[in-house]
Amino acid sequence: MSTEEKSLNFIEQIIEEDLKNGLAKDKLRFRFPPEPNGYLHVGHASAICLNFGLGIDYQAPVNLRFDDTNPAKEEQEYVDAIKRDVEWLGYKWASECYASDYFQELYDWAIEFIKKGKAYVDSQSSEEMAKQKGTPTTPGTDSPYRNRSVEENLDLFERMKNGEFEEGTHILRAKIDMASNNMLMRDPIMYRILKKHHHRTGDNWCIYPMYDWAHGESDYLEQISHSFCTLEFLPHRELYDWFLDQIYDSSKVRPKQREFARRNLSHTVVSKRKLLQLVQEGHVTAWDDPRMSTISGMRRRGYTPASIRNFAKTIGIAKRTNLIDVSLLEFCVREDLNKTVPRVMAVLNPVKLVITNYPEGKVEELDAENSPEDPNLGFRKVPFSRELYIEREDFQEEANKKFFRLTLGTEVRLKNAYIIKGESVVKDADGNITEIHCTYDEDSRSGSGTEASQRKVKGTIHWVSINHAIKAEVRVYDRLFTHENPDGDKEVDFKEYINPNSLEIITGYLEPSLASAKNGEQFQFQRLGYYCVDKDSTNEKLVFNKTVGLKDTWAKVESKE
Repeated sequence: MSTEEKSLNFIEQIIEEDLKNGLAKDKLRFRFPPEPNGYLHVGHASAICLNFGLGIDYQAPVNLRFDDTNPAKEEQEYVDAIKRDVEWLGYKWASECYASDYFQELYDWAIEFIKKGKAYVDSQSSEEMAKQKGTPTTPGTDSPYRNRSVEENLDLFERMKNGEFEEGTHILRAKIDMASNNMLMRDPIMYRILKKHHHRTGDNWCIYPMYDWAHGESDYLEQISHSFCTLEFLPHRELYDWFLDQIYDSSKVRPKQREFARRNLSHTVVSKRKLLQLVQEGHVTAWDDPRMSTISGMRRRGYTPASIRNFAKTIGIAKRTNLIDVSLLEFCVREDLNKTVPRVMAVLNPVKLVITNYPEGKVEELDAENSPEDPNLGFRKVPFSRELYIEREDFQEEANKKFFRLTLGTEVRLKNAYIIKGESVVKDADGNITEIHCTYDEDSRSGSGTEASQRKVKGTIHWVSINHAIKAEVRVYDRLFTHENPDGDKEVDFKEYINPNSLEIITGYLEPSLASAKNGEQFQFQRLGYYCVDKDSTNEKLVFNKTVGLKDTWAKVESKE
């Protein structure tokens, strides 16, 4: 990497320093190490972009490694979802690895630890262990089993592996320092008994390695040069290095753990435990609910890989945890979609408009530009007739001078069509407007080149022909939480801030060009926002998700508050 191209973040500075100090460039190897115990969220997206981005910048391999050491919480479904998410973001991994690939090596090393007096089998209850571990300000006390003989430890550990004991009766602990200032160094657990079926190794093992034991050794076995993780793992670094010290061969690359800060996103949660809670308790429909902060949820909502990568690049890498306003992510999504998706017309809050001087039964096929941003997308035909739907908000019976849409006695242009003038309204018994009657200027058709077509009017509104419109279910999403930091106060249950109005389901009327729209296709509904076809769509019933509005409406709401 050339330092002239851009200023380096502190992670890149670490790598550059290591290269200057003699690390061969071809020894660089990175990894993204998810635990397959849930779906990935926006925080993982930043970590994916970091590690795979480094791989691209330094032309170094990046492994996708699943830290699958807890079969009680891990499932193949999560493995498949994670692989799908990483690929969707646009990245390719060099090797697909699993901590379970190394269970035998880890077990063999544990045997060596026991033989060298570096590990022992502890038979205390979890409550007894907690008491003897001490507190951050008081040292721990030795386990009564800490000085078991090597022979007894080897025998017990093998019997643990063979399934002779029940869960919770024995554990294997590293023998380090019960008086260490770092609580993680006070004889940490290396193995526990878990008689659970593993998604890859089946029932071959009755003991499973702890994350801290498996993680660094997996890095070492894969010859990862730099192991980047979030700041909560900073206290773990000492243990990471201690474990490596016991097995390190100086002829090999020694992995280096370094930490960066989480980038939390406002109005959401990024704890897999809390996301699982939202799913299991029915606050959302699934892991890929478009209100979720999961990558699969963002994909279903219509966010693009490019927008998420750009978001990760924009927020960068830092050493301090901070809260990023979700409006920045939405800006990145809006910016990308504006360049790439076609414009269409849809009416989501309809009122009937009748053009009284337009011939009954007449239908015109008008030309509509698909995107002013990309002329290559060309034009489409849109049917125009006497009876249309327009947005109810686009008409006011009486309006002030700042209202540039349709009123009685004023003119507006119908997008891609004619200039119309409001003449009268029809109301129901409650005084609600049911129809707007207007007249049109026959010579004012857009693009016709006539003098009337070039006449300037103050507003342009969208529409759909009633006889040709397609009905669709439109799901309008709002923030899932009303508070910007819903899990910031440990005294308050984060679910107290769930937004009861986070989903509104309405019926929309769409131009007929959308009849063949397929799952995942994205459009700008002109003047309304960006929408995509949901996977629940069928040939009989189209379903659209609102991805993001054309403007940041939340900024106005929050400024008022």
